[in-house]
Amino acid sequence: MAIEKRLGAAVFWVAAAFAGLATGLANGPALAEGETAATVVATVNGTEITLGQMIALRESLPDQYLSLADDVLFKGILEQLIQQEALAQAHSQKSPRDKAVIVNNERGYFSGIVISDVASAAVTDAALQKAWDEKYADHVPQKEYSAAHILVETEAEAKELKAELDGGAEFAALAKEASNDPGSGEQGGELGWFTLDRMVKPFADGVAAATQGKVTDPVQSDFGWHLILVHESRDRPAPTLDEVRDVLAGEVEERAIAAKITELTGAATITKPGEGIDPALLKNNALID
Repeated sequence: MAIEKRLGAAVFWVAAAFAGLATGLANGPALAEGETAATVVATVNGTEITLGQMIALRESLPDQYLSLADDVLFKGILEQLIQQEALAQAHSQKSPRDKAVIVNNERGYFSGIVISDVASAAVTDAALQKAWDEKYADHVPQKEYSAAHILVETEAEAKELKAELDGGAEFAALAKEASNDPGSGEQGGELGWFTLDRMVKPFADGVAAATQGKVTDPVQSDFGWHLILVHESRDRPAPTLDEVRDVLAGEVEERAIAAKITELTGAATITKPGEGIDPALLKNNALID
């Protein structure tokens, strides 16, 4: 609830700061050339608000506000920061909770910057190619199958449908009419291409043993009874680098980040005097109230 209240307050600040600013306002303050992040744009009881703080806030705004005219956005951001500073000053006595949250937020922010920098530097074309080589250079092609099935509850139902199919009934029509698998049933029983490891074992065994183009005898699985029609099979080649680029990039980033964490923590002087503390104290919120 506390988090929801803070988020609600943030939305209120944005809405209040920008309400009515789109029309009827004079241009923003004219600043001298050569402004920097430290350029003071306002003060609240002597506390400075800077251009750098405004730029940082703009970066965090929802897209709907970024389309506003520059002067409107300037005034809205400035007003929001002024309101926040006035409210912040009203909370003059920082509790242990306040101090802990501030330190945690600062720690999380700076560690996030380092992680982002490490991840960005790690993902290069050479690193991606190396990751692909390590993962797929010795790739053994998997066989995959294109098949359809009809799923019913009982063996008797399956045998009746099999007799109809042997008599010339169309597989797709029967699948749409009788299959208990709504996903494939609507598609005439079609399952598309798949490898056997994606299927439950009895079904996979039935597919592997099937004669292409011929409906199998009823096959039982935990889902019911299947009639399976295998259309064709093929060897599944290794994916191209472009096909798995995003996946490999994620893996490269994870390894680089883990290595950086190991490097930094390994070089740091770390003590843990609190290891003997009762873990249940984590639930004692009164300690920071």
